[in-house]
Amino acid sequence: MTLQTLRTPQALADAGLIDPTDLAALQRVAAQYAVAITPAMAELIDATDPADPIARQFVPTEAELHATPEESADPIGDDAHSPVEGVVHRYADRVLLKANHACAVYCRFCFRREMVGPDGLRPLTPRQLDAAFAYIAGHSEIWEVIVTGGDPFILSPRRIADLMARLSRIDHVKVVRFHTRVPAVDPARITEALVAALKTSDKAVYVALHADHPRELTPAARAACARLVDAGIPMLGQSVLLRGVNDDPTTLEALMRAFVETRIKPYYLHHADLAPGTAAFRTTIPEGQALMKAIRGRVSGLCQPTYVLDIPGGHGKVPVGPAYLDGDEVQDPAGVRHAYPPRSSP
Repeated sequence: MTLQTLRTPQALADAGLIDPTDLAALQRVAAQYAVAITPAMAELIDATDPADPIARQFVPTEAELHATPEESADPIGDDAHSPVEGVVHRYADRVLLKANHACAVYCRFCFRREMVGPDGLRPLTPRQLDAAFAYIAGHSEIWEVIVTGGDPFILSPRRIADLMARLSRIDHVKVVRFHTRVPAVDPARITEALVAALKTSDKAVYVALHADHPRELTPAARAACARLVDAGIPMLGQSVLLRGVNDDPTTLEALMRAFVETRIKPYYLHHADLAPGTAAFRTTIPEGQALMKAIRGRVSGLCQPTYVLDIPGGHGKVPVGPAYLDGDEVQDPAGVRHAYPPRSSP
């Protein structure tokens, strides 16, 4: 059993997760993009399966060194909408607060891969954090603060409690949302102390869990999520559509069912962003639309995420799911077309 997070290609080779002959190439990858695989995720990887969907998400490959012309270091335009360090204000009523830039694991398809990790952006200094909170306090249109990064749940309960206490003093902020992978990739971090820290203020607090394959929702992960939900913290599910991980109807259906069984409402299925060296993960939008059609009618409405594209350049997210209405005809989940309103018989 792996007892600590694997952070180097040599550690991956020692754990049997990569071929030692690939070590030199993967050291070049690790010099550019951070590597970290927690014990919980390492235990899930089937090293005998070259197509293992957990390994595909977290084990580096040489393909990451090859960027395509359309890829960008800032594919969703965070920088263009960052008025102060650590804040992204793309939509009028909500901001991202990036208090730290480290994660428990590093996804090989991450859209912030140029910014996160030991060699990425530094955590906010106390002065920068003060400026971020001052910006939020000074903009009364901000109704929701989305705490992201990096992964905010690698912060200590004390720091999370401090963050919540500072947000509690900003009256116009009503909702605080945390985006994290931690309940799945390092479930032991979801302690009573962390849950209590989230409840420090009277704000409505939501936790959005990022998971891309049903195997990630292990019994330990489900128990960690239960600690949050049982404390009255609603959870949402976010996934990225990834070639070789969840781009088939059976896996996507199982993932959405696993979320709902864990009392997590599927929220977004993201089309993979144009981050450098991630072309191997991207499907086409028509492929994603076909997958959404395939699960429509097969699973409960509770299991239906919104398929979204984050438009490159910072122009925001838009739904790109399949259309069922064409003129005066509507298509049912089986693909049969019907007139709407129904045509009267002669």
